Amino acid sequence: MLDIEEFEKKIGKKSRLLGIDPGKKRIGVAISDENKIIATPYTTIIKNKFSDLLNNLNKIILENDIKGIIIGNPINLDGSPSESSQSAKDLAINLSKNITIPITMWDERLSSRGAFNISSELDINSSKKISKLDENSAAFILQGALDYIKRENT
Repeated sequence: MLDIEEFEKKIGKKSRLLGIDPGKKRIGVAISDENKIIATPYTTIIKNKFSDLLNNLNKIILENDIKGIIIGNPINLDGSPSESSQSAKDLAINLSKNITIPITMWDERLSSRGAFNISSELDINSSKKISKLDENSAAFILQGALDYIKRENT
């Protein structure tokens, strides 16, 4: 697992990235374009076994030529680690043992709230909002990291 600066050096100029919103049962996934400008919600994976999650992620990585993974780190608003932070960190460590592309973590404070607010503004019904919440949260997380990387390069 790398810090964001080291991650940025390893992914290259033209590369698609995968954003992950880690949850206990539902894993939101988003993908960026190769210019790393926009994050798009992709899918939600229901997590049963780690091996199934790994197989699903490897399939997405291969099919979309993904060069790096950004995992949301759910820290508290005051910056302290949350209960879920350790499980997100464990996921990042376990993925880095099984996936060879660069992996980093990104502060995901307010990502679920932001994703829900965005879908509210789009006039989507509540059940649809909730069903897409995880992948929208993943896109929100990934977009934050993309914006940071873009600022660093301008």
